[in-house]
Amino acid sequence: MSTPRFLDLPPGVSPKRIETPEGVFAALEALPGSGLPDRWPALLVPGYTGSKEDFLSVLQTLAQAGRRVVAVDLRGQYETPGPDDPAAYTCAALGRDVDSLVAVVGGGEPVHLLGHSFGGLVTRETVLDGTGKLASYTLMSSGPAGMVGAREVAGRRMLEKMPELGLEAMWTEKMEPDALRAGVPEEIVAFLRRRLFANSLVGLECMGRAVLDADDRVDELAETGLSMLVLYGEHDDGWPPRLQAEMADRLDCECVVVPGAVHSPAVEAPETTAAALTRFWNAAESMMLAR
Repeated sequence: MSTPRFLDLPPGVSPKRIETPEGVFAALEALPGSGLPDRWPALLVPGYTGSKEDFLSVLQTLAQAGRRVVAVDLRGQYETPGPDDPAAYTCAALGRDVDSLVAVVGGGEPVHLLGHSFGGLVTRETVLDGTGKLASYTLMSSGPAGMVGAREVAGRRMLEKMPELGLEAMWTEKMEPDALRAGVPEEIVAFLRRRLFANSLVGLECMGRAVLDADDRVDELAETGLSMLVLYGEHDDGWPPRLQAEMADRLDCECVVVPGAVHSPAVEAPETTAAALTRFWNAAESMMLAR
């Protein structure tokens, strides 16, 4: 779970509702402090139990490079409503939602797409279906297949309890104790609780299974020819750093390890993360324009 350090919107960042053929999505939009965006836009997709607020620490900095940057809640997450239909929460279905967001956010221009954690498993479906006009793709703290290790064990245990106990078990047994142990301020703890209980229960069950059981599709990604970046914290406790480094090798793409960060580099090391993304996005644009 990503835990924002603050909730006040920085200058140039504002809430939006993005209307697409697939539905309306809650978003945060960041624009340059002065002048019009003169670079291609970026779309940021959060992970499991996450939301657009997970990117609050980097939105303003990313936009200052001259581009529009949009972070969204996926269907069934926080402020984007979702149905009680499990079919709406497969990675493929959510990837189609991202396709529709890419089309609207891009407005005809290529879009830099980023998926964090489970968002990486979703957005790779967007990349692989080939319908979106993409400038680049970043996998942030995500992996080649389903999550492994201690988080996998804890996740499967939680999913067993969810049908009977709902979201209360996830909050009281895991999220709240973790937040209090980490000394998270009261207002942020209140936000975390509000966000969790605003999620679709069906959505969290289905997405939880997806993040644990996803197939390895790295070889398919490597065949797309899209500019890619693998970025993760040096102490990532989601997918092991070794697996993410191997994924970057298989993709034959750049790999950035963020010093001191764990599973949420945009929160834990925002300046380093924003600098790496801006450099990568600018380079990807230059390559596309030179073709």
